[in-house]
Amino acid sequence: MPSRNRHVIAVVVLVPVLAALALWAFAWPASRIAPRDLPLGVAGPPAAAAQVERQLDQHEGAFEIHRYADEAAARDAIEDRSVYGAVVVTPQGPELLTASAASPVVAQFLQQAVARQASAQGTEVKTVDVVSTPASDPRGAVLNAAALPLALAGIAAGAVVTLLGLRGSRAVIALLGASALVGVIAAGIAHSWLGALGGDWWTEASVLGLSTLAVGGAVAGLAALIGPAGTGIGAAVVMLIGNPFSGATSAPQMLPEPAGAIGQWLPPGAGTTLLRSVSYFDGAAATGPALTLAWWAVLGLGAVLLGSSLRARKAGSAPAAERRELSTVG
Repeated sequence: MPSRNRHVIAVVVLVPVLAALALWAFAWPASRIAPRDLPLGVAGPPAAAAQVERQLDQHEGAFEIHRYADEAAARDAIEDRSVYGAVVVTPQGPELLTASAASPVVAQFLQQAVARQASAQGTEVKTVDVVSTPASDPRGAVLNAAALPLALAGIAAGAVVTLLGLRGSRAVIALLGASALVGVIAAGIAHSWLGALGGDWWTEASVLGLSTLAVGGAVAGLAALIGPAGTGIGAAVVMLIGNPFSGATSAPQMLPEPAGAIGQWLPPGAGTTLLRSVSYFDGAAATGPALTLAWWAVLGLGAVLLGSSLRARKAGSAPAAERRELSTVG
């Protein structure tokens, strides 16, 4: 079969397969959004709190209940990102504490679930948003949407470095410079212009840059080790797994298992979680995602240097082998 015909067949088969894979990756998690061991606090007198906990346990597998002595302790847990919200039993009736900054989707779900349960008992629930999203972005749309552009920027950085033939330290410097500039520009847009982020500006810029570097380093590193196919593999992992599994638009615990857990080990998910922490929660629970991004960046840049070294060694050994062969023939 002529090579051109094989190429046509490859395109006809490959494109639908990629389309099906992309549809599955994005549509499956989105269609299965529901709480799965969602951390939720319960506070108040032991007897009353135990009753609320039993009622919440009726939603089998939905919540991971944490008990707190009083409302102050529950608020601290929300601000530390230990729980997404808390039901507080007070003499005036149940009170729901939420944190829309952690996830507007989760906050809305908790309001509906707790209000429905209270309505069945003939009571009303007072809702308090402990850590709210900025007034300029009440639905958290800007932060939710940031995962995709940062992933694309990282993929573009890694691909351009590979296409331009940059290797070794030059490739590393190019990736570091591009990622830093992306972080500054993204912080300027999201924080300064749109007012959607509320933390320290330079810390947010660093997180945005590190998220880009983690992706760019991975893409360029794979290409340096296994050739141009590495660019496609890295881009596919980030776009078809990392982005839809990130939980950026809801929460990792709202995605079907193990999608939520996998997403937090990839740059888009870790980057979104870290950006929430530094923007709205004064850096609470930032260590885990920060280390994840750092490992991706370090391993990616290390792969870039290793690939360049291996290629240089291979190129240096080839002439020597040729010289030995010529001397033997002579």
